[in-house]
Amino acid sequence: MMKMEEKTAALEAVLFAAGEPADTARIAEALGITELELDGIAAELERFYAESGSALQVLKLGSTLQLSTRSEFADGIKAALEVKRNTPLSNAAMETLTIIAYNQPVTKGFVERVRGVDSSSVVNTLADRGLLEEAGRIDVPGRPVAYRTTAHFLRCFGLQSLDDLPPLPDTDSAGQPDPFDVSVAEPGELADAPEEDAPFPDTPE
Repeated sequence: MMKMEEKTAALEAVLFAAGEPADTARIAEALGITELELDGIAAELERFYAESGSALQVLKLGSTLQLSTRSEFADGIKAALEVKRNTPLSNAAMETLTIIAYNQPVTKGFVERVRGVDSSSVVNTLADRGLLEEAGRIDVPGRPVAYRTTAHFLRCFGLQSLDDLPPLPDTDSAGQPDPFDVSVAEPGELADAPEEDAPFPDTPE
């Protein structure tokens, strides 16, 4: 049976090798421990990093864990790797991301109905940047693809889960109805949408 130090080292190795958010259930199964015990080990590893002044940290993103560098070292990392600074999201992208985040999973058609303009290119851009991902297809004519936010979205906005999303106000600062205050599906409920232009091959659920 592994000692606490060995379990902590084992978790560190798994997260380092994964390089991306790793599912807690799979990690726990691989290490032969419970998810509750895994939470304690992850907290211990994060405490070790914090107390030692390490540039690393353990992020909990929903039901996943990820080994990451701390934000204060971002400039040095980008300079060393010659990584270009990400361009800020446009107003249209933020609006689209907000609609999807609060109503997911939804189709492009649903987003376009809320925004009143074509949103295909914006949704595609957000998916390319890893903020959105496909979430299967709706069982209606045309079988449109539904989209949801990703673990990368949570990390970018400093959220542990979708439950941490702030509530939407009823009105904006000028007293006008909030542009995102729309008739929406309950959290986790699939919102329907008009038929897409053409059907696509089935996407694995």
